[in-house]
Amino acid sequence: MTFPDHFSDNSEAYAAYRPVYPEKFIAELAELSPGRELAWDCATGNGQAARLLALHYARVVATDASVQQVANAVRHSRIEYKVSAEDESGLGDACVDLVTVATALHWLDLDRFYAEVNRVLKPGGAVAAWCYGYASVSPRVDSIVAWFADARVGRYWPPERAHVDNEYRDLPFPFEEVTLERHFMHAELNREQFIGYIGTWSSVSRTRSTESADPIPELRARLDRVWNEEERLPVTWPLYVRAGIARLVKERIDCRKAGPTSTTGDRIL
Repeated sequence: MTFPDHFSDNSEAYAAYRPVYPEKFIAELAELSPGRELAWDCATGNGQAARLLALHYARVVATDASVQQVANAVRHSRIEYKVSAEDESGLGDACVDLVTVATALHWLDLDRFYAEVNRVLKPGGAVAAWCYGYASVSPRVDSIVAWFADARVGRYWPPERAHVDNEYRDLPFPFEEVTLERHFMHAELNREQFIGYIGTWSSVSRTRSTESADPIPELRARLDRVWNEEERLPVTWPLYVRAGIARLVKERIDCRKAGPTSTTGDRIL
Protein backbone atom coordinates (compact mmCIF):
# COMPACT_ATOMS: atom_id res chain seq x y z
CA MET A 1 0.00 0.00 0.00
CA THR A 2 1.43 3.37 -1.03
CA PHE A 3 1.29 6.47 1.14
CA PRO A 4 1.96 10.20 0.64
CA ASP A 5 5.61 10.39 1.66
CA HIS A 6 6.88 13.97 1.87
CA PHE A 7 9.42 13.48 4.65
CA SER A 8 11.56 10.37 4.17
CA ASP A 9 14.17 12.16 2.09
CA ASN A 10 14.52 14.73 4.85
CA SER A 11 14.12 12.46 7.86
CA GLU A 12 17.38 13.48 9.58
CA ALA A 13 16.46 17.18 9.42
CA TYR A 14 12.95 16.32 10.59
CA ALA A 15 14.38 14.65 13.68
CA ALA A 16 16.77 17.55 14.31
CA TYR A 17 14.54 20.58 13.77
CA ARG A 18 10.90 19.75 14.45
CA PRO A 19 9.56 21.27 17.71
CA VAL A 20 9.00 19.13 20.81
CA TYR A 21 5.53 18.47 22.19
CA PRO A 22 4.93 19.68 25.78
CA GLU A 23 5.27 17.03 28.48
CA LYS A 24 2.24 18.49 30.27
CA PHE A 25 0.15 17.92 27.14
CA ILE A 26 1.14 14.26 26.85
CA ALA A 27 0.48 13.80 30.58
CA GLU A 28 -3.04 15.18 30.08
CA LEU A 29 -3.64 12.65 27.30
CA ALA A 30 -2.45 9.82 29.55
CA GLU A 31 -5.03 10.84 32.15
CA LEU A 32 -7.77 10.00 29.63
CA SER A 33 -6.79 6.35 29.28
CA PRO A 34 -8.17 3.50 31.42
CA GLY A 35 -4.69 2.16 32.21
CA ARG A 36 -0.99 2.73 31.62
CA GLU A 37 -0.04 -0.63 30.10
CA LEU A 38 0.16 0.07 26.36
CA ALA A 39 0.03 3.06 24.01
CA TRP A 40 0.13 2.95 20.21
CA ASP A 41 1.65 5.95 18.45
CA CYS A 42 0.60 5.70 14.82
CA ALA A 43 2.61 7.51 12.10
CA THR A 44 5.26 8.14 14.74
CA GLY A 45 7.79 9.81 12.43
CA ASN A 46 10.97 10.20 14.47
CA GLY A 47 9.25 9.04 17.67
CA GLN A 48 8.83 12.50 19.13
CA ALA A 49 5.48 11.70 20.77
CA ALA A 50 6.41 8.07 21.48
CA ARG A 51 9.33 8.94 23.75
CA LEU A 52 7.06 11.19 25.82
CA LEU A 53 4.41 8.48 26.01
CA ALA A 54 7.12 6.16 27.36
CA LEU A 55 7.18 8.34 30.49
CA HIS A 56 3.62 7.22 31.25
CA TYR A 57 3.16 3.74 29.75
CA ALA A 58 4.87 0.44 30.43
CA ARG A 59 5.03 -0.22 26.70
CA VAL A 60 4.72 1.94 23.59
CA VAL A 61 4.35 0.58 20.07
CA ALA A 62 5.33 3.25 17.53
CA THR A 63 4.58 2.59 13.86
CA ASP A 64 5.31 4.50 10.67
CA ALA A 65 5.14 3.65 6.97
CA SER A 66 8.51 5.33 6.35
CA VAL A 67 11.63 3.20 6.82
CA GLN A 68 13.80 6.33 6.95
CA GLN A 69 11.74 8.05 9.63
CA VAL A 70 11.80 5.00 11.88
CA ALA A 71 15.53 4.59 11.30
CA ASN A 72 16.07 8.11 12.67
CA ALA A 73 13.76 7.68 15.66
CA VAL A 74 15.13 8.03 19.19
CA ARG A 75 15.45 4.63 20.87
CA HIS A 76 13.96 3.89 24.28
CA SER A 77 13.73 0.68 26.29
CA ARG A 78 9.93 0.87 26.46
CA ILE A 79 9.36 1.75 22.77
CA GLU A 80 9.00 -0.88 20.04
CA TYR A 81 9.34 0.71 16.59
CA LYS A 82 7.79 -0.95 13.55
CA VAL A 83 7.49 -0.03 9.86
CA SER A 84 3.82 -0.53 9.05
CA ALA A 85 0.72 1.20 7.73
CA GLU A 86 -2.08 2.79 9.75
CA ASP A 87 -4.24 -0.35 9.53
CA GLU A 88 -1.45 -2.80 10.39
CA SER A 89 -0.52 -2.11 14.01
CA GLY A 90 0.20 -5.79 14.67
CA LEU A 91 -1.49 -5.46 18.05
CA GLY A 92 -4.06 -7.75 19.63
CA ASP A 93 -7.74 -6.91 20.03
CA ALA A 94 -8.85 -4.61 22.85
CA CYS A 95 -5.43 -4.22 24.46
CA VAL A 96 -4.41 -0.58 23.92
CA ASP A 97 -5.04 2.15 26.49
CA LEU A 98 -4.26 5.15 24.27
CA VAL A 99 -3.84 5.68 20.53
CA THR A 100 -2.08 8.85 19.37
CA VAL A 101 -1.40 10.44 15.98
CA ALA A 102 0.96 13.40 16.17
CA THR A 103 0.75 15.80 13.22
CA ALA A 104 -0.12 13.01 10.80
CA LEU A 105 -3.88 12.34 10.83
CA HIS A 106 -4.27 14.25 7.56
CA TRP A 107 -1.94 11.78 5.80
CA LEU A 108 -3.82 8.63 6.85
CA ASP A 109 -6.56 6.57 5.23
CA LEU A 110 -9.09 7.34 7.93
CA ASP A 111 -11.48 4.46 7.22
CA ARG A 112 -8.64 1.96 7.60
CA PHE A 113 -7.13 3.74 10.57
CA TYR A 114 -10.34 4.14 12.56
CA ALA A 115 -11.23 0.48 12.00
CA GLU A 116 -7.85 -0.47 13.46
CA VAL A 117 -8.29 1.94 16.38
CA ASN A 118 -11.66 0.45 17.28
CA ARG A 119 -10.18 -3.03 17.07
CA VAL A 120 -7.17 -2.47 19.33
CA LEU A 121 -8.56 -0.07 21.96
CA LYS A 122 -9.66 -1.34 25.33
CA PRO A 123 -13.20 -0.53 26.48
CA GLY A 124 -13.07 3.13 27.40
CA GLY A 125 -9.72 3.55 25.68
CA ALA A 126 -8.70 6.99 24.49
CA VAL A 127 -7.57 8.34 21.12
CA ALA A 128 -5.96 11.69 20.37
CA ALA A 129 -4.80 13.36 17.16
CA TRP A 130 -3.19 16.75 16.93
CA CYS A 131 -1.34 19.11 14.62
CA TYR A 132 0.19 22.56 14.95
CA GLY A 133 -0.08 25.83 13.10
CA TYR A 134 2.54 28.21 11.75
CA ALA A 135 5.25 29.35 14.12
CA SER A 136 5.07 32.84 15.60
CA VAL A 137 8.29 34.74 16.36
CA SER A 138 7.78 38.48 15.89
CA PRO A 139 5.71 40.63 13.48
CA ARG A 140 8.70 41.15 11.16
CA VAL A 141 9.71 37.49 11.10
CA ASP A 142 6.12 36.29 10.88
CA SER A 143 5.43 38.44 7.80
CA ILE A 144 8.42 36.90 6.02
CA VAL A 145 7.31 33.38 6.95
CA ALA A 146 3.81 34.19 5.67
CA TRP A 147 5.30 35.35 2.34
CA PHE A 148 7.39 32.21 2.07
CA ALA A 149 4.51 29.86 3.01
CA ASP A 150 1.94 31.48 0.73
CA ALA A 151 3.72 33.17 -2.16
CA ARG A 152 7.00 31.30 -2.56
CA VAL A 153 6.13 27.67 -1.80
CA GLY A 154 2.37 27.93 -1.41
CA ARG A 155 1.58 26.22 -4.71
CA TYR A 156 3.50 23.14 -3.57
CA TRP A 157 1.60 22.41 -0.37
CA PRO A 158 -0.04 18.96 -0.64
CA PRO A 159 -3.85 19.25 -0.57
CA GLU A 160 -3.91 17.47 2.79
CA ARG A 161 -2.29 20.54 4.35
CA ALA A 162 -5.70 22.26 4.26
CA HIS A 163 -6.79 20.00 7.12
CA VAL A 164 -4.05 21.48 9.30
CA ASP A 165 -5.14 25.00 8.38
CA ASN A 166 -8.65 23.98 9.46
CA GLU A 167 -7.27 22.66 12.77
CA TYR A 168 -8.55 19.15 11.91
CA ARG A 169 -12.13 20.30 12.46
CA ASP A 170 -13.10 19.21 8.95
CA LEU A 171 -11.92 15.62 9.48
CA PRO A 172 -14.25 12.89 10.77
CA PHE A 173 -13.53 11.86 14.35
CA PRO A 174 -15.94 9.06 15.37
CA PHE A 175 -15.30 9.14 19.10
CA GLU A 176 -16.90 10.70 22.15
CA GLU A 177 -14.91 13.93 22.16
CA VAL A 178 -13.46 15.53 25.26
CA THR A 179 -12.21 19.10 25.67
CA LEU A 180 -8.61 19.59 26.72
CA GLU A 181 -6.65 22.56 27.96
CA ARG A 182 -5.17 24.71 25.18
CA HIS A 183 -1.50 23.92 24.64
CA PHE A 184 1.40 25.52 22.78
CA MET A 185 4.89 24.39 21.86
CA HIS A 186 7.75 26.72 22.74
CA ALA A 187 11.40 26.88 21.75
CA GLU A 188 14.22 29.40 21.75
CA LEU A 189 16.01 29.23 18.40
CA ASN A 190 18.66 31.02 16.46
CA ARG A 191 18.03 31.93 12.83
CA GLU A 192 19.62 28.83 11.32
CA GLN A 193 17.71 26.50 13.62
CA PHE A 194 14.47 28.20 12.63
CA ILE A 195 15.36 27.93 8.95
CA GLY A 196 16.19 24.27 9.51
CA TYR A 197 12.66 23.76 10.83
CA ILE A 198 11.07 25.46 7.82
CA GLY A 199 13.25 23.32 5.58
CA THR A 200 11.31 20.26 6.82
CA TRP A 201 8.02 21.55 5.39
CA SER A 202 6.41 19.27 2.81
CA SER A 203 5.98 22.26 0.48
CA VAL A 204 9.73 22.93 0.58
CA SER A 205 10.49 19.31 -0.30
CA ARG A 206 8.09 19.47 -3.23
CA THR A 207 9.54 22.78 -4.39
CA ARG A 208 13.03 21.28 -4.48
CA SER A 209 11.76 18.27 -6.40
CA THR A 210 9.64 20.21 -8.89
CA GLU A 211 11.91 23.17 -9.55
CA SER A 212 15.23 21.37 -9.02
CA ALA A 213 16.17 24.36 -6.88
CA ASP A 214 16.20 25.10 -3.16
CA PRO A 215 13.94 27.99 -2.04
CA ILE A 216 15.59 28.21 1.41
CA PRO A 217 18.33 30.70 0.37
CA GLU A 218 15.58 33.15 -0.59
CA LEU A 219 14.06 32.81 2.86
CA ARG A 220 17.45 33.18 4.52
CA ALA A 221 18.20 36.39 2.58
CA ARG A 222 15.00 38.01 3.81
CA LEU A 223 15.36 36.81 7.41
CA ASP A 224 18.94 38.11 7.42
CA ARG A 225 17.57 41.66 7.34
CA VAL A 226 15.53 41.25 10.55
CA TRP A 227 17.26 38.45 12.52
CA ASN A 228 20.93 38.48 13.49
CA GLU A 229 22.61 35.13 12.95
CA GLU A 230 23.55 34.60 16.62
CA GLU A 231 20.37 36.03 18.13
CA ARG A 232 18.08 33.51 19.83
CA LEU A 233 14.37 34.32 19.77
CA PRO A 234 11.34 32.65 21.39
CA VAL A 235 9.21 30.68 18.92
CA THR A 236 5.64 29.52 19.59
CA TRP A 237 3.42 27.02 17.78
CA PRO A 238 -0.29 26.51 18.66
CA LEU A 239 -1.45 22.91 19.09
CA TYR A 240 -4.83 21.84 17.65
CA VAL A 241 -6.16 18.68 19.30
CA ARG A 242 -8.99 16.21 18.74
CA ALA A 243 -9.31 13.76 21.64
CA GLY A 244 -11.99 11.28 22.62
CA ILE A 245 -13.05 7.95 24.06
CA ALA A 246 -13.84 4.89 21.96
CA ARG A 247 -17.57 4.25 21.70
CA LEU A 248 -17.31 0.54 20.99
CA VAL A 249 -17.27 -1.81 23.99
CA LYS A 250 -15.24 -4.95 23.41
CA GLU A 251 -14.24 -7.93 25.47
CA ARG A 252 -10.87 -7.28 27.07
CA ILE A 253 -8.09 -9.77 26.39
CA ASP A 254 -4.69 -10.29 27.94
CA CYS A 255 -2.24 -8.56 25.58
CA ARG A 256 0.73 -10.25 27.19
CA LYS A 257 -0.71 -13.58 26.01
CA ALA A 258 -1.86 -12.27 22.64
CA GLY A 259 1.34 -10.37 21.89
CA PRO A 260 1.92 -8.34 18.74
CA THR A 261 0.86 -10.20 15.60
CA SER A 262 2.97 -10.10 12.49
CA THR A 263 1.63 -8.45 9.34
CA THR A 264 3.10 -8.45 5.86
CA GLY A 265 5.69 -5.76 5.45
CA ASP A 266 6.17 -5.14 9.17
CA ARG A 267 9.77 -4.88 10.33
CA ILE A 268 10.85 -4.31 13.89
CA LEU A 269 13.76 -1.86 13.92
